[in-house]
Amino acid sequence: MTQWWALLIIAYLSMYLAATQHHRKALYPSAYRIKRGAYSLINPTFQRSKEDVNLLFEILLAGLQIQGEERDMLIADEELASLRSVDKLEVICEDVLPKRLSDIRRLTAELARSRRPLSWQDFERTVLTLVYAAQTLPRASSRQQREAWTDAVVQLFRALQKDLGPS
Repeated sequence: MTQWWALLIIAYLSMYLAATQHHRKALYPSAYRIKRGAYSLINPTFQRSKEDVNLLFEILLAGLQIQGEERDMLIADEELASLRSVDKLEVICEDVLPKRLSDIRRLTAELARSRRPLSWQDFERTVLTLVYAAQTLPRASSRQQREAWTDAVVQLFRALQKDLGPS
């Protein structure tokens, strides 16, 4: 009899978890896909400690270049680029961040609709997406593209500003 109840409780909990996951839409859906054949890279995050936050700040100050879809991430400082922890940042920049303007517009629309504060993983990814969009803006070829990328940069900045503001 207790085994039957245990199975029923497990079934109920699994359905409950599936239902809650279904209703929560991920801001960065590519973060939950298996990349590069490693299960450990599902939902990668760079910042796990205060030292990681300081390292990310140092990398951004050193001139992190997040290239387009077909190019890799570049860190000008060779010493920083050679650190082992930079591998996760590379995965985030190359595989998780949206690179197309349409994907970034979808992200900014979802951020504008969101009423909850961002998770620290989504905050990190939104900052890196802002960096990518700001770096892409000068490379835009037409006036219309520059305006679209400028709008994306402004919307990402506003989303981060809203998240940092008082609740």
